[in-house]
Amino acid sequence: MARLAGVDLPKQKQAYIGLTYIYGIGQYTAKEILEKANVDLHKKVSELTEEEVGKIRSIMQAEYKVEGALRSEVQQNIKRLMDIGCYRGLRHRRGLPARGQRTRTNSRTRKGKRRTVAGKKKAAAKK
Repeated sequence: MARLAGVDLPKQKQAYIGLTYIYGIGQYTAKEILEKANVDLHKKVSELTEEEVGKIRSIMQAEYKVEGALRSEVQQNIKRLMDIGCYRGLRHRRGLPARGQRTRTNSRTRKGKRRTVAGKKKAAAKK
């Protein structure tokens, strides 16, 4: 089993798909890394030799920010936005969408489960 950046890669997947299990690496970046390491893209993760895994690891450490370092950078960026009080920071603070999506309907992912607000009863019609 190949272990890169603290993540166990699935044995049965192709190498370029397996690398996408690492936070911060998508398919394009995975293909780029494998080409630099001279590893066949369609080779299974279980078929990778220790030498190939070492090459991949060294390329990732030298050129890409992944997993913990990337997560902490993203969190610091969000915290900076909230500290300076810009619009995006306020949206993060309130737990609302930050990129201009509508909120009258939709946006349930950011807002969470619906909380029903009790409505006023209509005044009974006088006869």
